[in-house]
Order: sequence, then structure tokens, then C-alpha cells
Amino acid sequence: MPWIARLSGFFSATLMMIILSPFLQSFAPAEAIKSTQTDSYLRLNAPTESSDSLSRFSFRKAEVFHNAIECRSLNLGKSGSCDPSLVHVAITLDIDYLRGSIAAVHSILQHSKCPQSVFFHFLVSEPGLETLVRSTFPELKFKVYFFDPERVRSLISASVRQALEQPLNYARNYLGDLLEPCVRRVIYLDTDLVLVDDIWKLWNTSLGKKTIGAPEYCHANFTKYFTEYFWSDQQYPGVFSGRKPCYFNTGVMVIDLVKWRRLGYTRRIERWMEIQKTSPSRIYELGSLPPFLLVFAGHVAPIEHQWNQHGLGGDNVKGSCRDIHPGPVSLLHWSGSGKPWLRLDSKQPCPIDSLWAPYDLYGNL
Repeated sequence: MPWIARLSGFFSATLMMIILSPFLQSFAPAEAIKSTQTDSYLRLNAPTESSDSLSRFSFRKAEVFHNAIECRSLNLGKSGSCDPSLVHVAITLDIDYLRGSIAAVHSILQHSKCPQSVFFHFLVSEPGLETLVRSTFPELKFKVYFFDPERVRSLISASVRQALEQPLNYARNYLGDLLEPCVRRVIYLDTDLVLVDDIWKLWNTSLGKKTIGAPEYCHANFTKYFTEYFWSDQQYPGVFSGRKPCYFNTGVMVIDLVKWRRLGYTRRIERWMEIQKTSPSRIYELGSLPPFLLVFAGHVAPIEHQWNQHGLGGDNVKGSCRDIHPGPVSLLHWSGSGKPWLRLDSKQPCPIDSLWAPYDLYGNL
């Protein structure tokens, strides 16, 4: 769905709903595929999630989505998720952010010309969520992967916000291990965003010789993402030698998994997390972002900023209201502590939260 208007201030909620209404398209169903992987990171025989934990969630069944006539046909009976015509999207499913994840999936399907050709890889640390996803999107193509929190728990450092310390935030570091080798590229998306454009446009981004692509923000003060101890050390700053590092938000990334696996980027990220834990003083304060910056900043294929209008959740502490940045918009991202579903439920939403609400499938209308 093309975005023509340039947004430079807060529109009224009514006007924004008209412009971004996700119900302008109707496409159709896709086949759900159950994961059968037995990788060491999966626990297919893990105990079933207690009904008490999921009983508070009641999602409406999503409408049916059809591929447009020009979309390539699929042959999932033979190749499953290995079909080369698929778009692969990885999203975590966390109990506290489940409402956001469902809205993100809904928005992707709403705006995709070929929704049946989008394959979702859901990363979970609690079993039992597959049934909920299938009941909400009965014909969605997806697999569920169990990410063991113990895989990374000992590497996690305290952060400015407790939510940033959750092990599932680090599951994206292990996509190369979790996903089948036939999956050569994946789009990783955070759970607090919605798309208002066709994900195929993001999928077709050229990475050149780079391993990841993301919108970069070179005007940001890059030094603030690391401590004074880091910059005063004789060795650490040298990691950026010969690079022009810029800040990028890891909530929206296109990843070449072939290069990721071959060059061992999971271990490189883990190594910086180990340094953070064993160093005489901390080298960064935020959670999973700084290790990514240390490994990739200056080596990122740039993607247009419209694909990550981030910061809509305000800062990491207060979650204050923010405006959309000027320019075209394809993806709205409520990074920061303020989440739209919480603000809407509290009857104290920010104006921008009205753009998330149409994708919310929580509850009964």
C-alpha cells in the first residue's frame, strides 16, 4: 500500500485512521505448518504452557487473506518453508508482548500483495503459544521455535529497563542456528510495530556485500551507547577503526543468514557480551543493542528510514508521547517504554497510538 502523504505533525486520530486504515485490502488464507525441527535450541517436548498463563488472552480470528493474481504459486507440499518464493519473517512471542506480536502479524498480512507467500518464524521461550496463533490465524504459514533462556541468561547484563533484560530479546542473535539451513534470508521484526506498506518491498532490499541491512541514523550521538570506561580504554575503541559507525535500531533488520552462519556472527556477539560481564567496569548500559553495534556498526546496508519510524513509545523510562518523523512511512515502531496497547487500555493514549489500534485483535468487538 503506497504511502503518499508526508507526516510532519500530529494529525487528528480520525484523519490518521482514514489515511492508514488497514482494512483497505482483503487477501486470503495460507496453510499453517507445524514445526518438526529437533535442533538443540528447540524443546518440542517441553511441558505445555499452563492454561492460567494464557487464559487472559482472547484474540479475534483474523480475516482471510488471498494472494493477488500476479503472485507466484507455492508448492509447500514438497518444500515447506524451503520454497524459494517465500518471504521469511522472524518475530518473538512473549506473554507480555503477545498482543503486539499478533498486531504486527495482522498488519503484515493486511498490506501484503502476496500474504500467502509470507512465512513466519515465531521464537518462544514458553511452550503452548502455537495453539493461540493458529486459532487467531487459522491458515497462517508458520513454525514455532523454542529458544532456551538458559542459552543466554548468564551473558545478560542489567539494563536501564528490566524488559530489556529478558532472554527472548536475545533470540535474534541465534536465528542462524534456529532456522533451517534452506532459509537464506530473514526479516527480523520487533513485537511493538506495525507495517503500513507491503513487506515485499523490504524483503527485496539489496544488501550488497553486507550481512545485515537496517535504517541507519548517523546524526545520532553514537558515543552515548557506550560508557566512558569503554572510550577511555586503550583497546576497545579500536574495534571501530576503519569504520564509520552509525546508530541503527535492531528492531527491523534484513539478515543474510548464509553470510551470518559462514562468518560466525552469533559467536562474535556473544564475545562482546562476555567482555561486558568480565570487564572491571561496564562497557555499555543498554541491553541487546550495544553488542550488535560493536559487531555491525559501519558495516550495515542502509535501508530507507521509512522502514523504521522508531521511538514512538517514548524514552526508555517515561514513555512520553512522540510524533512521527517527517517523511514517508512504511513501518511504525513503538520502541521505548510506552506500548500502545497499555496506553489505550489505560484510557491515556498518545495520539500516535490510534495508528496501532486498527491492527489489534485482542478481545471481542
